[in-house]
Amino acid sequence: MIVLTNTDGARGVGKSAHLLGQGTSALDAIEAGIRIVEADETVRTVGRGGWPNLLGEVELDGSIMDGTTLRTGAVGALQGFLHPVSVARQVLERLPHEMLVGAGAARFAAEIGAERSDNLTADSRRSWQSWFEREVPPDLRQAWPDVPMIDLCRHAIDPETGRDTTVFLAQDSNGHIATGTSTSGWGWKYPGRLGDSPIIGAGSYADTRYGACACTGAGEMAIRTGAARAVVLYMKMGLSVGDAVEEAVEDMRRLTTGLVSRVTIHAIDAAANHKVVAVNGNPSNTYWMWRDGETEPRCHPAEIRVITSADSKPTASLRYAAQPL
Repeated sequence: MIVLTNTDGARGVGKSAHLLGQGTSALDAIEAGIRIVEADETVRTVGRGGWPNLLGEVELDGSIMDGTTLRTGAVGALQGFLHPVSVARQVLERLPHEMLVGAGAARFAAEIGAERSDNLTADSRRSWQSWFEREVPPDLRQAWPDVPMIDLCRHAIDPETGRDTTVFLAQDSNGHIATGTSTSGWGWKYPGRLGDSPIIGAGSYADTRYGACACTGAGEMAIRTGAARAVVLYMKMGLSVGDAVEEAVEDMRRLTTGLVSRVTIHAIDAAANHKVVAVNGNPSNTYWMWRDGETEPRCHPAEIRVITSADSKPTASLRYAAQPL
């Protein structure tokens, strides 16, 4: 058994570990842990207290995946509800679909009786107002919100705001593997923006036969490389979890534009091994992990990989592909 989460998941990982130790399924343990993070106003990139978009609205994304059935549930740009991970879980359980967004996601959340919440806290509102007065020209303020926002979106990379997520990866006592994600996305994002978190195969992927992967940071980069699915496929090809993650780093090395920094790849395999690599990350980047036999989750430093160019080099999968099958 194992549960692994990024720094922002620290407040919920103890709950997940406790449940796994009691024999709870990976899906249930992940959902319970993420719900704690979503309700914690001090975690500014997830749930209530998350950073708003350009309009000052908090839009939440979340997903969950069962690695045994390969069923998924995801919601995007959800407003007015506290727990996107639980709404995503019910998409998995109750609909023939895999993803709902915007007004449709909110309609579904209301229909299933999901907990409502005004997720824009006073501090987030203050921060947005400060940005608005600093960055929006007076003529646009007078016409707000019926103004062009494309150029304003360029200020989405604000030093006060985060571009992060909470991700949970777990394997339960029956060997089943699952993943879950939740985020408020970029601060000051263009309304309706989806990052990688609700996109299965980009922000997360799980296959009980091989392992799981989930990403945090600038989700556009994980979308462009299909990072989470790629890591699991590399493990399916026979690579170790460590080599699979390194291969995904090499995939990102091919990106010549975009925010490759702040992408962290988290992965586990079916034998409860793991690898966490921060691409161009901060040396203080950490993650939390608990494995069967340990008394409590512990914090560990992520490995750092620096991408300085798009120069290619021989990679693990290419070496593997050259071998007879």
